[in-house]
Amino acid sequence: MRITLLGAGHIGQTIARLLAASGDYEVCVVDRSAAALQRLAPLALTTRVVDTGDGAALSAALLGQDAVINALPYHLATFAATAARDAGCHYFDLTEDVAATREIKRLAEGAATAFMPQCGLAPGFIGIVAHHLAQGFERLVDVKMRVGALPAFPTNALKYNLTWSVDGLINEYVHPCEAIRDGQSIEVLPLEGLEHFSLDGTEYEAFNTSGGLGTLCETLAGRVRTLDYKSVRYPGHRELMKMLLEDLKLSQDTETLKDVLRRAIPSTMQDVVLVFVTVSGERGGALVQEVFARKIFADRDEANPLSAIQITTAAGVCAAVDLFREGRLPQRGFIRQEQVALPDFLANRFGAAYRQSRQVESIG
Repeated sequence: MRITLLGAGHIGQTIARLLAASGDYEVCVVDRSAAALQRLAPLALTTRVVDTGDGAALSAALLGQDAVINALPYHLATFAATAARDAGCHYFDLTEDVAATREIKRLAEGAATAFMPQCGLAPGFIGIVAHHLAQGFERLVDVKMRVGALPAFPTNALKYNLTWSVDGLINEYVHPCEAIRDGQSIEVLPLEGLEHFSLDGTEYEAFNTSGGLGTLCETLAGRVRTLDYKSVRYPGHRELMKMLLEDLKLSQDTETLKDVLRRAIPSTMQDVVLVFVTVSGERGGALVQEVFARKIFADRDEANPLSAIQITTAAGVCAAVDLFREGRLPQRGFIRQEQVALPDFLANRFGAAYRQSRQVESIG
């Protein structure tokens, strides 16, 4: 299968390594940075320097390819999906942006190719888990999805390190969040809905952020009383972010906020990803709850260290592409994450990254 991968950042490089090593894909990585592409030189793939903001150049780069994986910043998602449709390629991406996903769904209408956005961790794997658990109930009541990409060793006041895209992070913190309350689809404010919980003896907080639900609000409409998604952080993070975004009005100047975070908050490869889903409902006449809780840790291999967010995000999109190639997913039109069967995902060679994670037994 001929794959063009757009973007040679941290996540893109991990995707490229996984697919190239599998032996089942001819991978071409496209980026505007020759330096970023040079880091992929040892791999069995090809690279092309292309201005990914140039529609004509991007469409030309996709001609003759079977599929494209978009690992560019979220604001280029619709742009890349349009180029994929023009070139007749199947399309996969990692976007958490709600508006972009709606537009990609529109692009998929009547298309001869497949469009599958939101193939990362959240949205992505978290929706696959929640939908799988929801199928085990005669009547659904509550579906709660919680995900955190956290530093293993927090040392600053925010108790946070940059583990992925700053653009994506701020996008989640400033845009309205979808949810279902009392059976009705609504929008809730980001950074609101604060709650606290503990796992493995560690205290966490969680609050509303945008995009993590993927298409579940639409899929479970009319079937569930409460559905929501919240990002997990260490206690105190949310209050400081509210001060920056609301009190200092940086929600109206996100470029300044991004610059501040990039200068002041170090990135880290030593992170942990927390996945925590609870689903409650009726089964056999009784109210019961099912829980899925995992921790995925960074790979500290000296030759090729990988952060937990690299592992989980790359595993999500590579597993989606692999399952598509095997014919386990629809071959045209819009594909939702919840159309992926969790057992198929975990049995996949790339999805196995989640199966090999540590299951959390004690929840407080």
